Amino acid sequence: MTGRDIVQADTVVIGAGIVGLAVARTLAMQGREVLVLESGAHFGEGVSSRNSEVIHAGIYYPEDTLKARLCVRGRRMLYEYCQTRGIDHRKTGKWIVANGVSQVERLDTIASQALRNGVLLQRVTRRALRVSLPDVTAQEALYSPETGIVDSHGVMLSLLGELEDYGGHLVRQAPVERAATCDGEHRLQVGGPAPCELRAQRVVNAAGLGAVPLATSWQGVPADIAPRQWLARGVYFSYSGRHPFRSLVYPIPEPGGLGVHLTLDLAGQARFGPDVEWIERVDFSVDPGRARSFAESIRRWWPALDEFRLQPAYAGIRPKLAGPDGGFADFRIAGERRHGVAGLVHLFGIESPGLTAALAIADEVAGQLAD
Repeated sequence: MTGRDIVQADTVVIGAGIVGLAVARTLAMQGREVLVLESGAHFGEGVSSRNSEVIHAGIYYPEDTLKARLCVRGRRMLYEYCQTRGIDHRKTGKWIVANGVSQVERLDTIASQALRNGVLLQRVTRRALRVSLPDVTAQEALYSPETGIVDSHGVMLSLLGELEDYGGHLVRQAPVERAATCDGEHRLQVGGPAPCELRAQRVVNAAGLGAVPLATSWQGVPADIAPRQWLARGVYFSYSGRHPFRSLVYPIPEPGGLGVHLTLDLAGQARFGPDVEWIERVDFSVDPGRARSFAESIRRWWPALDEFRLQPAYAGIRPKLAGPDGGFADFRIAGERRHGVAGLVHLFGIESPGLTAALAIADEVAGQLAD
């Protein structure tokens, strides 16, 4: 295809975020010779470094979807993985708070959905809330004991170490510029400091925000394999100084996300976000002026918020397969059964709960490649 050197490979994973590393580790443990290509200078610099680091219980997703099934299974796997590897994490629990008749009625819907997913929530009355969350204004709430937080960088570092222990390799600054499938193999045009043509028997496209653009231009694969992708930016604001919270606090979900909620890092610092802003191109900037709208949302359930202690932190972008009016969209793990091309799996729409589900996603991908 080009004048570049040709390099043969057994299995290639494109993207070294938490999902790409989890997939690569699982395949290496199964005896594959695995090469991970990362366009950036370090692993985990994209979507994986720009989230709330929450371990989700699996509450909101429709039953029998990939998000529901892989979140619940992945959550159990992730807790066990962190416990056995000594990775910092904590079961903080999470409150979903409601004000007004319509929001209280939605608690019933949320609790029913969680139960169908195998997740038990505790219903909490206003009187009990005054004891557990005296600083929060809410009529009723649901409590999720299985929700937690995790050191996502520590997880990725551990996954990379185990990948290398099983003979796998990570190549950084190796962007895949073009891809094609012909004569029974996948050919990747790799740029960067050491450009080459990489030919592999198996390829997993775990490129995050770049997964759909890469699949769209992939030659030799059905043109309609790549779905349309929308970008939903969510910004986070940290909260300086002391606060009264030890658990996560979420409002009732909003279209496109779970609402501006309170999360904690492992040092106990509070941060709020993400909100939802639909954008046309990748842009991780944070507008400090959004602090006012954050404060308005948060004061609905925490009236004592000091707006002037909100500080711009960072932004993440969710690669969504449904737009502002599109409703729920599931993960899409597109292997041979979907597109008819052997040895190729595309991962589309891997947004929240991708961190929680990463280890379960890896098993799903490995199963499709084995088929």
